[in-house]
Amino acid sequence: MTDRPVAIVTGASRGIGRAIAIELATLGYNLVVNHFDFTAEGKPNKSNAVQTQKQIKDLGAECEILRGDVSSADDRSHLVDLAKNKFGRCDLLVNNAGVAPSKRMDILEATEESFDRVVGINLKGPYFLTQQVANWMVEQRKQYPNRPFRIVNIGSVSAYASSPSRGEYCISKAGITMMTKLYADRLAEYNIGVFEISPGIIATDMTRAVKGKYDKLIAEGLTPTKRWGQPEDVAKAVGAIAEGRLDFCTGTIINVDGGFHLKRL
Repeated sequence: MTDRPVAIVTGASRGIGRAIAIELATLGYNLVVNHFDFTAEGKPNKSNAVQTQKQIKDLGAECEILRGDVSSADDRSHLVDLAKNKFGRCDLLVNNAGVAPSKRMDILEATEESFDRVVGINLKGPYFLTQQVANWMVEQRKQYPNRPFRIVNIGSVSAYASSPSRGEYCISKAGITMMTKLYADRLAEYNIGVFEISPGIIATDMTRAVKGKYDKLIAEGLTPTKRWGQPEDVAKAVGAIAEGRLDFCTGTIINVDGGFHLKRL
């Protein structure tokens, strides 16, 4: 077993997940990085994950990568087994993996296939991965009563901001908010903190296709802070949790959105 704390971060081959994994490495964590990347031709691709792994190792941390779909029970079990077999511990779980609909469609026309895919990855996967890791954390707590354990869910402003052209995404993120509350409540007796980070408009692959739209909206005052968020902005918030600065704040939602959540006149 390693003396360094260990974090599992899903969807960490690029974007927000990579920034979170790198932030945690700088804070002394070893990493287990999940990814589920494909090439443009639809073939499995681990090049981004390998790059993330290299950046983490360059910081002096250990890093294991594993390709897997968080909506799959078998893939979730393989991820947890990797952490157990390699490091023998998990101090922090970051549920970051998420997808947008493959095609934006009006809620009056959207398909069940798209709903099942988005909700399966964005909500069902984190819900049951958290269940599995939380039970392992409870077991670890018995042996290590003073060791801090934490869980972070990456939500979205789409949990409350309506986008009828991607309703399945909004539903999945609204579910993450309730999931955070449920696990925060249930795990408090074991002193396992559960938190949600709610990003706003962040510069990632997911938002690249609508860059022009959001450039205009931000310039016109959609967010009080008139700039795009960066993956590192989200990573810093996760870092604050990982350092134990918010341990009395279980169940909290941290808005990383440039003030988008503010109601303004």
